[in-house]
Amino acid sequence: MISEKLATDVYAHYAKDAKELNAKGGAAATSGGLIVGNKGALLIETMLNKRLNEQVLQLTREVTPQPVLYAINTSSHGDHCYGNMYLSENTKIIQHINTKNYADNHLSEDKAFMLKNFGAGRGIEEIKARTGDLLVTAGGSITLDLGDKLVEVIDFGFAQTGGDLFVWQPDSKVLWSGNPVVAGKPALPWLLDGHLVETLETLKKVHAFLPADARIIPGHGVAMKREDLKWHIDYLAAVKKNVQDAIDQGLSLEETVKQVTTPEFGGYALFGWIHSDLNVPAVYKDLSKK
Repeated sequence: MISEKLATDVYAHYAKDAKELNAKGGAAATSGGLIVGNKGALLIETMLNKRLNEQVLQLTREVTPQPVLYAINTSSHGDHCYGNMYLSENTKIIQHINTKNYADNHLSEDKAFMLKNFGAGRGIEEIKARTGDLLVTAGGSITLDLGDKLVEVIDFGFAQTGGDLFVWQPDSKVLWSGNPVVAGKPALPWLLDGHLVETLETLKKVHAFLPADARIIPGHGVAMKREDLKWHIDYLAAVKKNVQDAIDQGLSLEETVKQVTTPEFGGYALFGWIHSDLNVPAVYKDLSKK
């Protein structure tokens, strides 16, 4: 992991190759961050395993002697929260209530998903759930006082998992989005749980909330500008329109996947899987319920 200073005592954490991978349309490992106040520090994402968690804690020690008072998980996905178990018992874990419920009751399922995607022997097998001490309820938010810095933790609505948190530091105008914004263009949203209409509205809310000069730290990429979020919004709007047109024509799911190709949103290394195998079928299912 590497650290980028975004403002005084505000940092982003990236995989070493994140910038290169993002530029080529590739998928980078998990991004996170650190905010330091005169009362203590706040860690955003605790990463997949002990090795990566130790790396972000080392990055923290390099810039501050302050204790990590809080750690925020933006979702229930293991690469964002498995490192919780390695933190000090004095660190308070902040999660969405849906994330806590999922991790408390479905850890074995999530570990199976992570093992399938990341492979065995990466420290996933040993993970035990450590879930939230402070919980954000549906549609809610909390404000944390680090002394000379405030941090807002916000649920803007369903964005990918139904337990998504956005972390906003108003002084530096930096927002951590987690997985609802995977990375900058040409990366695309992953509709893993469907809910196209809600996801689109949530990203519009986020865009409207941010000032023009805000920066976004996506779930798996380097810092991007507020206006870069339009790529994701425009993609979801285009898929919604095109799939609805296909449904109105009476096309089957298979026919819809063949028709809705959206080449103008190409370039992502995972385009074939994310767009054709995941997103279009999810949108077809969502819109067919109307």
